[in-house]
Amino acid sequence: MLEGGFITLLILVILAVLALAIVFSFIPLGLWISALAAGVKIGIFTLVGMRLRRVVPAQVVKPLIKATKAGIDLNVNKLEGHNLAGGNVDRVVNALIAAQRAEIPLSFERASAIDLAGRDVLQAVQMSVNPKVIETPIVAAVAKDGIEVKAKARVTVRANIDRLVGGAGEDTIIARVGEGIVTTIGSAKNHKEVLENPDNMSHTVLNKGLDAGTAFEILSIDIADVDVGKNIGAALQTDQADADKRIAQAKAEERRAMAIAHEQEMRASVQEKRAKVVEAEAEVPLAMAEALKSGNLGVMDYHSLKNIQADTEMRNYISGTKDEDSGSGDTPHYRPKIDKDKDEDE
Repeated sequence: MLEGGFITLLILVILAVLALAIVFSFIPLGLWISALAAGVKIGIFTLVGMRLRRVVPAQVVKPLIKATKAGIDLNVNKLEGHNLAGGNVDRVVNALIAAQRAEIPLSFERASAIDLAGRDVLQAVQMSVNPKVIETPIVAAVAKDGIEVKAKARVTVRANIDRLVGGAGEDTIIARVGEGIVTTIGSAKNHKEVLENPDNMSHTVLNKGLDAGTAFEILSIDIADVDVGKNIGAALQTDQADADKRIAQAKAEERRAMAIAHEQEMRASVQEKRAKVVEAEAEVPLAMAEALKSGNLGVMDYHSLKNIQADTEMRNYISGTKDEDSGSGDTPHYRPKIDKDKDEDE
């Protein structure tokens, strides 16, 4: 009987311990005691409600304790709502504490909006207190004399909390500063003017109001390095000269090809005319034969003509050499003989 009662008591104790473990695991009693000890008035049922709403109570209560100790009055419902929206409650509270210490006006609504926008609100507050230096890459531009100038700038910026939501980031600042440097170098008469007064670039760029619409306020722009690059103007002139040369050569080649074609056409025309001459000369014997047959030309007249031709051939042969290219037919053509010995003496 005693053994049965002991076993029953043991089972009851185990069930009681399990029940308490379940209760204490579901009800953050320790967190509630810590909040009461820190002077934060929060009900135990509020913590249970957070459990039911799938909110980790520690992520809301601990930042609330931190804010209360720092003298910042926050509502637990707002913190829980920010947590449910996917925000970082602890980072927002840290930013509020840092802004209060630095005497920067920052409300919980603004801080939570910045946090939900994807920006680090704590880093923004720290950047407002301690400005950040952004170093631009090397920016190359060409002055009016055609010389390339390379410059690098360091931009000191301070976060503008009022424009963090919807304001442009660091990439926009770098791009605008680079554009201003290019404009300033391009407006210079020569590269020496840029090298002598590099501060003109910083003043010109700073006066353009490049921080408009950005999440930062530009405090200063310092030219860290200025160097001379290539002679772009000379290179462009050289390339242009080469291009003009190639164009002139192409036009000359075109004219030469046209001249060659014209020469070939003229040669073909000469050959055609020679063929007509040969054809005409070939008709002479036929005409003479027809004249003899019809009686328009006598035999004696024909012999006299042949004698004249023979006499002309003999005289031409004595006076010169035969010109094979001067024509064709029965009557050979001759050209004067060149006295080589006489030419050599002269």
